Amino acid sequence: MENRTGHFTNFIIWFGVAISVSEIEAGIQIGSLSAVDSLWFPLILGHLIGGVLLFFVGLIGARLRLNAMESINSTFGNYGSKFFAILNVTQLLAWVAVLNAQGAMALMGLNLQIPFGLVCIVLAILVALWVYVGLQRSSRITTVVMIVLTLLLAILSFKFFAGNTFATMPAATASKLGFWNIFEISIAMPISWLPVISDYTKDVKNPIKDTALSAVAYTLASLWMYFIGIGIVGLGTTSISQAILISGLGVQGIIIVVLSTVTTNFLAANSAGESSKAIFNRINPKIAGVVISMLSALLAISGIMDHYVNFLYLIASVFAPMAAVLLVSFYFIKSESDIWTWCWNIFSWLVGFLVYQSTVNLDSIVLGPTLLAIIISAALTYVQVIRKKVK
Repeated sequence: MENRTGHFTNFIIWFGVAISVSEIEAGIQIGSLSAVDSLWFPLILGHLIGGVLLFFVGLIGARLRLNAMESINSTFGNYGSKFFAILNVTQLLAWVAVLNAQGAMALMGLNLQIPFGLVCIVLAILVALWVYVGLQRSSRITTVVMIVLTLLLAILSFKFFAGNTFATMPAATASKLGFWNIFEISIAMPISWLPVISDYTKDVKNPIKDTALSAVAYTLASLWMYFIGIGIVGLGTTSISQAILISGLGVQGIIIVVLSTVTTNFLAANSAGESSKAIFNRINPKIAGVVISMLSALLAISGIMDHYVNFLYLIASVFAPMAAVLLVSFYFIKSESDIWTWCWNIFSWLVGFLVYQSTVNLDSIVLGPTLLAIIISAALTYVQVIRKKVK
């Protein structure tokens, strides 16, 4: 009998995915460039739409019992799915490196007398060990880690918000980000997990309930991290490390940074291994995940953080329109796919990708480049439904 993950396990997994330094940094970015009275609605709206997309994409993997990159085979064909799998492995390698570098930088800010490179390597080794052990065999440890991390973050949040830090945020006239800019930063994080979620929902016991719990857990935890980031700005700093020191959390702060970095990186590295299997069937996903973990340390040391913002935009431009095509194809086009359908789907994705790339640098474009790319790619894909009805 196959091992299936239940409600609590899926909630814990995706709650842990969102608890990361990267999510807090995104909150800091919004808080430092926005007026507090104008940021809440676009922030929450971006997360809600991102959470809905996570649910429907994850449900596909849950119903097909296939990992993320295998589940897109019928939409884009064998070669198309391999193309996206290669892109996914590449972005996950870079994503793990970014999270590794952010965690290491936060730890260095806590006055640890350890070289940055060594911290990156230690974090990568912890992730590699977890990937090798596997989620099923470490489920109890994962639960304990998440409970400890949640309690520590609750303490940190109380210290941040007890003094009404939002009251010291910039006034409305000081806002530098428009509605759709804030929305874009908000939806960026859930979008980055779209090509990953089915790697875990494929093993759920109840496809609808467990996938919904996964999406809800991620959305709630991600919002919490953004709120913490905004609260840090209210303390008069944009540094996570400085905020932890101001709050008087020494060892606890180190534990928060290490655990949050390792838990999120484990999911990303593990998924990189799953995507590798979609490229070459004979690859052992665990070994691939371990290799990705170690390569990420080298990439983190090389200075990937200098390209962090552009990297986030690149992820959204690739995988937001891909998810749009996948959703329309799976839920609305019920017939067997053929080469014409695969080519049209790739064309629909490409148009969305180009729309995103051409609008991403425009100031506060209506809907934002991500939602605009999703709508256009989805509409183009739906043309096939209209074509078949006309026939």
